[in-house]
Amino acid sequence: MSEKFKVGVLGATGMVGQRFISLLESHPWFEVVVVAASPRSAGKTYAEAVGDRWKMDTPIPEAVKDLVVLNVDEVEKVASQVDFVFSAYEGTKEAIQKAEEAYAKTETPVVSNNSAHRWTPDVPMMVPEINPEHAAVIEYQKKRLGTKRGFIAVKPNCSIQSYAPVLTAWKEFEPYEVVATTYQAISGAGKNFKEWPEMIENIIPYIGGEEEKSEKEPLRLWGEIKDGAIVPATSPVITCQCIRVPVLYGHTAAVFVKFKKKPTKEQLIEKLRSFSGVPQELALPSAPKQFIQYLEEDNRPQVNLDVNYENGMGVSIGRLREDTVYDYKFVGLSHNTIRGAAGGAVLCAELLKAQGYITKK
Repeated sequence: MSEKFKVGVLGATGMVGQRFISLLESHPWFEVVVVAASPRSAGKTYAEAVGDRWKMDTPIPEAVKDLVVLNVDEVEKVASQVDFVFSAYEGTKEAIQKAEEAYAKTETPVVSNNSAHRWTPDVPMMVPEINPEHAAVIEYQKKRLGTKRGFIAVKPNCSIQSYAPVLTAWKEFEPYEVVATTYQAISGAGKNFKEWPEMIENIIPYIGGEEEKSEKEPLRLWGEIKDGAIVPATSPVITCQCIRVPVLYGHTAAVFVKFKKKPTKEQLIEKLRSFSGVPQELALPSAPKQFIQYLEEDNRPQVNLDVNYENGMGVSIGRLREDTVYDYKFVGLSHNTIRGAAGGAVLCAELLKAQGYITKK
């Protein structure tokens, strides 16, 4: 066996699970040695369990296709074979919370794409360029769980990736009021056009639970640790509408911002282009070299041209201009299943490994 960390993927047959499998195919630090899914998939090879439901553009990795799928509910069996797990576990919020805590209590770190633990006070919810310091709350979580190395860390909702990094880059100008409308790809629902034909040439102006996540989760990213818990920030106030559009990958956001300290357009663009964080300083394997790109053309960013910027891990911004009601408005774009889901979780795991929280068993 190589010196790489042994990794398990929970919920490995779903769309986000497949994205984890795809992204980890040639990862320099991590190697998928266990795939786990529902009892109905258990006992089959991964290729058999996925069947014709493989949704990635590249084939199932050779190293994974013949792995026998384990029952995700057999926690001890899965945990005994890995150093840590990525979670794309599917179920109710309560079931996910219970399962992820069960894995953590086997001394197996869990890096989750799920929303179930995003508001657990001692669970860090991280975009590594924005709030790497929130990992410190893990020590409080481990005391609660009674673990030495087991814990849960999560990444935030996919829809906020196209504007929360921007507002972070502009924090010195004190944005205090934000209106955002997100135009979200169907893969955010774990589907493609074959499975969801009614989305072809259609728009649905409702995504259950998405608007609250889009308004509240950025504030938790900007919060601080107090008494062993993450206390969300109170500003800026964000109001959001979330719309499903006939796009496979890529969440676009149209955003309006008011600032207490009004900057120039040139200052705002410079802050975007110079914004970087710990992942860039450490040159983590999945980190984009340039986190945010600003595009000068009036018709950018576009999904077809820009969604795969920095291998899907970067954010594309354009159409920044002064507004007649708000101070400025812009359009953002991010890849929802790479930066917004599995890729963001992989980067979190890389950061946690670099910080010493994820170690070999």
